[in-house]
Amino acid sequence: MSARALSGIRVVDAATLAAGPLVATWLGEFGAEVIKVEQPGGGDPLRQWGAQRDGVGLMWKSLGRNKKSVTLDLRKEAGRELLRELARGADVLVVNFRPSTLAKWGFDYESLAAENPGLVLVHVTGFGSGGPNSDRPGFGTLGEAMSGFAHLTGEPDGPPTLPSFMLADGVAALNATYAVMMALYHRDVHGGGGQLIDINLIEPLARLIEQSVLTYDQLGTIPGRTGNRWEISAPRNTYRTKDGRWLAMSGSAPTIAKRALRAIGRPELTEDPRFAEAQQRLRNAAEIDRLMAEWIAERTLEDAMAVFERAEVAAAPVYDAEQLLADPQLRARGTYVDVPDPDLGSMRVQGPVPRMSATPGRVEHLGAAVGEHNDEVYGGLLGLSEDRLRQLRAEGVI
Repeated sequence: MSARALSGIRVVDAATLAAGPLVATWLGEFGAEVIKVEQPGGGDPLRQWGAQRDGVGLMWKSLGRNKKSVTLDLRKEAGRELLRELARGADVLVVNFRPSTLAKWGFDYESLAAENPGLVLVHVTGFGSGGPNSDRPGFGTLGEAMSGFAHLTGEPDGPPTLPSFMLADGVAALNATYAVMMALYHRDVHGGGGQLIDINLIEPLARLIEQSVLTYDQLGTIPGRTGNRWEISAPRNTYRTKDGRWLAMSGSAPTIAKRALRAIGRPELTEDPRFAEAQQRLRNAAEIDRLMAEWIAERTLEDAMAVFERAEVAAAPVYDAEQLLADPQLRARGTYVDVPDPDLGSMRVQGPVPRMSATPGRVEHLGAAVGEHNDEVYGGLLGLSEDRLRQLRAEGVI
């Protein structure tokens, strides 16, 4: 069995919905022991998110992978004390309480660190701690709007456009996950203590689209929506083929842009002053776009891709889910794995990203039933007696 990079790290996931739990999911793929804390009864609201099969939430099954599920009513003091006890033995605690709730319930970093100085506390909120909006509820949609993403997305004459997936949550979770690794490195390699990681749903996504802020700051102009085109690359768009499929292309590198012009039978344009140099191509992007669209529209996707692949042009088909699963490159890499599951029989989910040669991640099981590991965690890990467990169940704490 391959070594696990995070073996011996214990993570308590007391957050709900997407960003916080995603951090714990990714840590769990690489060997961390993850204890998922859920509300008694219905569990994490993520279980009810999106598509269901026979009442089983499909997103939960993937995002809950490799986690042990325990129930805990944090609205009760006995429940909060159990979470504190779990935190005393944890390396990482992930929460998404409002800052005022964090302080009121005694889960502020100073209080937790007093009992576990090595604890890394990940606090995910909509707006971040501090500032006039710190205690407002926030979801990814707000982050996608306030980061500037929606303003830049969509057609020029259309409305700001939101993504149909958890973009802001995912980007925030990726930032938080590498922050956890830096915090653990600081603690375990440099001999430091634990620390608080304060992350919100706006700043990580805003960092990815910082160019619009740089442009405004230095040039006084506000970039607008350009559809699938991009003001720093030409050609760059999605193009409809003769057989009704779609093809995407990027000419971000000058050599690739010139290859694309040669591939469609217009080599003379690579010497034309309007198209030979990057800034000139951007000024004439509409003309390049028209030439590409006309050439591609006369060919099937297969024929167009064959030409572009021979010419080493950066082009790709636009996939739906069925085509994604069938792609020969992804199948060869085993990108999607078929995982047995007691509720669904089996389910294909994407395997861990990235690939690591010595300490690979893996999917051990999909999302567990609500409270499936109560006895293992509370009885085995915390050492609570059967009488105490019965009492906690009777009081609705677990």
